Amino acid sequence: MIKKLNYYFITLFIFGNLIERYRGTWSSLFTTLFLFTLIQVLKIPILIISLTLVLIFFYSFFAIKSCLNDFKDEDPQEIVIDEFLGQSIPIILYELFHPNRANTLIETLQIYFWFFLLFRLFDGLKPFPIDYIDKKYKNTFGIIFDDVLAGFYVVICLVLFMVGKTFFNS
Repeated sequence: MIKKLNYYFITLFIFGNLIERYRGTWSSLFTTLFLFTLIQVLKIPILIISLTLVLIFFYSFFAIKSCLNDFKDEDPQEIVIDEFLGQSIPIILYELFHPNRANTLIETLQIYFWFFLLFRLFDGLKPFPIDYIDKKYKNTFGIIFDDVLAGFYVVICLVLFMVGKTFFNS
């Protein structure tokens, strides 16, 4: 029973079986819209969402490990909890460090969409050290951490954009 729950957890219930192509992209888009709904529409406090994501992160290691032998590949496409976590990083950090901005819902959705596009770019291109992690660690750590790094690459882009904007507007 727990193994079946872990399977549904790491495949986000539907992305493992129902969607055949572009599972990572669909799960990243789902994550973006899901977090937008939680944060902007339902107004769930960002600290509660952040703590929940930390718990999901740590539980993911156990859940993936318990199911990994049931898949044919070393990094199965059915496992999308890593995309969920990686896509969450720029959104959560943005929300944590910009709590008092005056964006409309449409402007915030546009910002989230840019995070989505950048995350998919970095997850697909796999710049160093993402490619190193992806090739070297064919285990639970490698499955999760390459997407976590892609999420932090988006954060780096955001910081560089903000610094550049401040520098060139002065």
